[in-house]
Amino acid sequence: MHIGEVADRAGLSLRTIRHYDEIGLVAPSGRTDGGFRLYSPADLGRLVLIKNMKPLGYSLEQMSELLSVIDSRASGADDGAEEALEAFRQDAVQRRERLVVQLAKADEFIAELGSV
Repeated sequence: MHIGEVADRAGLSLRTIRHYDEIGLVAPSGRTDGGFRLYSPADLGRLVLIKNMKPLGYSLEQMSELLSVIDSRASGADDGAEEALEAFRQDAVQRRERLVVQLAKADEFIAELGSV
């Protein structure tokens, strides 16, 4: 897929995808003879994963770390990938719980504004 199709499917801007390529977070699987980026379905999946990490407040470094863990696990290397993946899962659950609390506080605030 060309970058425009990937951007549409992932819900990310072209600029963001290019930035991720420049910093080495998600590189395209290939390039056309003219130098245009080509992305595979796996690349799209990685971009969607990153997009889903953003609302939970993960840094680019943490995103890169998770992608490394996923790659390590996929390669079958026994280097603690399962434990690291579980740690990410637990951390994501905790981050989500904090967002639920923040959302409830936002709802309270909105209700208060309605009664002023």
